[in-house]
Amino acid sequence: MTQRRIFKTLAVAAALPLLYLGSASPDAQRGMTWVGEARAVVGAPLTPVSVAGVARRTTARTVAATSATSQQQAATAQQQQATAQQQAATAQQQAATAQQQAAAARPAGAPAAGAVVNALPAGCKPETKSGVEYQNCGGVYYRSAFQGNNLVYVVQ
Repeated sequence: MTQRRIFKTLAVAAALPLLYLGSASPDAQRGMTWVGEARAVVGAPLTPVSVAGVARRTTARTVAATSATSQQQAATAQQQQATAQQQAATAQQQAATAQQQAAAARPAGAPAAGAVVNALPAGCKPETKSGVEYQNCGGVYYRSAFQGNNLVYVVQ
């Protein structure tokens, strides 16, 4: 056995007789008496098994758990909001880049997408894409449409 284990064993052996001694009592002959009975009143507010004590501890645990959960939910909501804002900003940047690329790919002097013209320029060739017929006029695509009773062409 190690010295530490021997010391622990001796300490417990010396303390055991003291545990059987009760509280100090002034009316006892030698000042010390054996504990005859427990004097804790079950049900008093500060005893461990009282209803009030159990309710107090349960409430404290519940409030602590609820506040921790609500803080986690708030942090998660903030993270989701920040992510949504970043995604919106990225989408705006991508849309702006796509518009710039479309403008750069369009031949010089070509009308803007969505513009309506009454007549096609010379040299247009018909092309069908996804079941829709377009007119390719030097890299600018037009789709025919009606505006009232008039046939017009919308730049795509």
